[in-house]
Amino acid sequence: MADEARPIIIKRVKKVSGGAHGGAWKVAYADFVTAMMAFFLMLWLLNATSKDQKKGLADYFTPTTASTESSSGSGDILGGVSLNTDGAQDSAVTVSIPNTAAEATPPKDAEEEAKSKEEEFEEMVAKKEQSYFEEMTDDLKTAIQQNPELAQLKNQVLIDITEDGMRIQLVDKDNRPMFRPAKADLYNYAEKMLKQIAKVVIKMPNRISISGHTDATPFSGRSNYSNWELSADRANASRRVLSESGVHSGRLAEVMGKASTEPLLPDQPKRAENRRITILLLRESPTLPAGFM
Repeated sequence: MADEARPIIIKRVKKVSGGAHGGAWKVAYADFVTAMMAFFLMLWLLNATSKDQKKGLADYFTPTTASTESSSGSGDILGGVSLNTDGAQDSAVTVSIPNTAAEATPPKDAEEEAKSKEEEFEEMVAKKEQSYFEEMTDDLKTAIQQNPELAQLKNQVLIDITEDGMRIQLVDKDNRPMFRPAKADLYNYAEKMLKQIAKVVIKMPNRISISGHTDATPFSGRSNYSNWELSADRANASRRVLSESGVHSGRLAEVMGKASTEPLLPDQPKRAENRRITILLLRESPTLPAGFM
């Protein structure tokens, strides 16, 4: 038996090529995806970082800037850098990526912005007009005081600034009326006062409202003629004087008679002061906020 020859066993290895069922393409595809991800990450970093941050990134990945002063472990070329050493702190690069979504201020709505600018402009115009009214008030008072004849009437000229505009009122007194009794004829001094007022009115572009007022005493001088007709005729007579003094007729917004419906002294409706002419320079701008005047 010892001399018997051992059987010879032959192993045949069948080689099968990968072909379409191999996995080599998956590795190549994974490398491609990784490279593309790195490429787009680089593009995002270039767009999202500042110039100083880009420089920090470049320095971080530059081999020559690696710190070799402090090391740990064996201290050879593969020795790690200790985070507690100054060297590690010096070589560390902190990159701050701006949060553009949080820091970006949402743009103001165009309509809202236009409305805000319009309101600012209207307020500016209103303040300018208010200042002009105050200036003209001072000019008119000064002109009346400097005229000896008109200075005697200064207590009968009431000037104030209301929400509707600059109001000038020529008021009667018991011993000094503006019109002849029961008529629409102006006295000479009243006509001169209206001409002086016209000099101020001419300087301003505002439209004008003229209204006549009477006291509460019923009119009995003529038939079919009342305080309504009398107040309207006196307002129209005042309009004629202003027009003859150079005030353009196109600026007249209204001329009306109000009889005794708006007394200057409501508690004393028959007092002479209720007989008056009101010249109102209408505001062309929106009313100023409450409390401005």
